[in-house]
Amino acid sequence: MPENTERTSLGLDANVAAALAYLLGWISGAILLVTERQNRFVRFHALQSVIVFGTLSLAWFLFLSIPLLGWLISFILIPPISVIVWLLLMFKAYQGEQFKLPIVGDIAAQRA
Repeated sequence: MPENTERTSLGLDANVAAALAYLLGWISGAILLVTERQNRFVRFHALQSVIVFGTLSLAWFLFLSIPLLGWLISFILIPPISVIVWLLLMFKAYQGEQFKLPIVGDIAAQRA
């Protein structure tokens, strides 16, 4: 049973809203970061989503600008990493866990 089941200002259970913060990567994270003002658990996951998936998106675009090796990294390395991190974070958030990734999790926890 999820530990964090309190309601958010959006009327959702906190664990559901936190999982939704990862649904569309940094986009859904940014939306929840702007709309959810009260629940620190949801804000933490929203901010972590913005930082992690924003960084991965930026890395993807930067590597695309490098011929051959950059394209290989963009299409072979970054997508599987993104999917694994995405599934892990959604699962942990839905379980009501404030799962922190190294470095990024600490930043999100301080600013949420």
